[in-house]
Amino acid sequence: MDAALLRELCLGFPGAYEDFPFGPEASVFKVRSTAGGDDWPGKMFALANLDAVPLTVALKCDPALAVQLRAAHPEITGAWHMNKRHWSDVRLDGALAVEDVRNLVEDSYDLVVAGLPRAHREALGWSRLAR
Repeated sequence: MDAALLRELCLGFPGAYEDFPFGPEASVFKVRSTAGGDDWPGKMFALANLDAVPLTVALKCDPALAVQLRAAHPEITGAWHMNKRHWSDVRLDGALAVEDVRNLVEDSYDLVVAGLPRAHREALGWSRLAR
């Protein structure tokens, strides 16, 4: 998966937007609903330096699943500078199938949205739990 496809994937979710709170090199993908108003900053579900080689993305992950994924896939590790129990770095060098990466990004989005207040989830039209 390349940077353009990762950006497209992350921005394809309801309420998703790209922000740069850590500087221009760090794309932070967040979700925000209209229920929060403009002053609500949203919640991060993905973080990537889209110019990095190799391309990696930090994604939120259920802690038990993260342990299993890291054991099975050397390209998935604890996320650098983040809570490694809840966040994983996924190296996008082709070792993982594009569909697997899509599922990991969607799971991250779902986990973040599941933790939002009900009004925010409803404003996003979200009604499912993370896999």
